[in-house]
Amino acid sequence: MAKPQTVDEYIEGFAEPGREVLEQVRALAVEAVPAAGEAIKWGHPAWVHPSGTILFVVSGHAKHANVVFTPSTREAFDAALAGFTTGKGSVKLPYGDPVPVDLLRRMIAFRVREHEDDGVLWM
Repeated sequence: MAKPQTVDEYIEGFAEPGREVLEQVRALAVEAVPAAGEAIKWGHPAWVHPSGTILFVVSGHAKHANVVFTPSTREAFDAALAGFTTGKGSVKLPYGDPVPVDLLRRMIAFRVREHEDDGVLWM
């Protein structure tokens, strides 16, 4: 299969329930940061601030999706993420579990503020 050129192509490459999780994260991103552009970065959907800085990236896998923020954004939500598997900047969203929409909305808002107010760029 050819590498996806658009976020639509990327998401269409997944079967359910992965596609549903990716669509939910995309809908949340559009709602939370309507000024952000969508792009494929490193083969995965990314949301890019109008300044050109990546805000976050999502990637689909066999049994989960990852939402990747800056490490500082992820660390700011350590307590809220206690029930999730996390990485340096990532949060694992297992397929079949509800997407934590409110938590992701807060994380996205934090990331936008971190970039706009504190000048935090991508990793």
